[in-house]
Amino acid sequence: MVPDPGPGEALVDIEACGVCHTDLHYREGGISDDFPFLLGHEAAGRVAAVGEGVTDVAPGDFVVLNWRAVCGECRACRKGKLQYCFATHNATQKMTLTDGTVLSPALGIGAFAERTLVAAGQCTKVPDADPAVVGLLGCGVMAGAGAAMLTGDIGRGDTVAVFGCGGVGDAAIAGAKLAGARTIIGVDLDDRKLEWARTFGATHTVNAGDQDPVEAVRELTDGFGADVCIEAVGNPAVLEQAFFARDLAGTVVQVGVPTPDMRFPDIPMIEFFGRGGALKPSWYGDCLPSRDFPLLVDLYLQGRFPLDQFVSERIGLEQVEEAFHKMERGEVLRSVVVL
Repeated sequence: MVPDPGPGEALVDIEACGVCHTDLHYREGGISDDFPFLLGHEAAGRVAAVGEGVTDVAPGDFVVLNWRAVCGECRACRKGKLQYCFATHNATQKMTLTDGTVLSPALGIGAFAERTLVAAGQCTKVPDADPAVVGLLGCGVMAGAGAAMLTGDIGRGDTVAVFGCGGVGDAAIAGAKLAGARTIIGVDLDDRKLEWARTFGATHTVNAGDQDPVEAVRELTDGFGADVCIEAVGNPAVLEQAFFARDLAGTVVQVGVPTPDMRFPDIPMIEFFGRGGALKPSWYGDCLPSRDFPLLVDLYLQGRFPLDQFVSERIGLEQVEEAFHKMERGEVLRSVVVL
């Protein structure tokens, strides 16, 4: 059951929702144990109704859902750093099964359903476009592109290495290309994923099973290492490779989601000190949805950002379980549920 929207809430008819690795983490209890979950969060649709006090969106608006509905009041927001908001909003009312069982919506969204209830700030109005494509900005694509353009602050002429060429890593590659990087190196163990990386803009690829990725990145960057290394796997060993593959005073961005049991790699402090630069975790690509979603949709519609290439297949809700297995086997970038 989905209640009518209360103050500050919006009811959204879902048109499409990507099957994201974060949903798999929820399914396996890797994020919380607040079962049962209503999965799905990488979604687009149309606003069906809004509650009292909602002015930013109206019924009929085409929106991409986001899980960063900034509060405007926390210490980060008061500093003008809304992308770091510490108190993002979710809907107050709960969605339930027909027997009254309360559901926990993944990332406060829960979009593997025909209709969902969210905080109005989780709705970002964007130009009309294919919902199966632009909905992917709701999580993985924005996380990767933002890791490159916002967290990594890649500039024209920079050299970049992206470790992990799945959906998030390929979005980082596309973001690096858009930002003007001259050399973009994709690193992975899977030749199929390395081929995907080339389609998104990688100028070079490295199979880390065949050669030392640190040495390979250095060879491709005049012996110095990359200006920006992006870790898009969520693995301490890969983060260590990214750390040593960067140039002096270079930047490491970690956007891959680790599991709670993982520990920071055992890097000697003299290496941390002596190499300088920055180590930067990237949460949601440091994005501000109200600013970044419309921009990237515009760039997609202009043919300048390849959002549509992330859609590997369009499926029905009944195929989500198989989509999880395809994800685990590395067969798809994104399966997208179309409702």
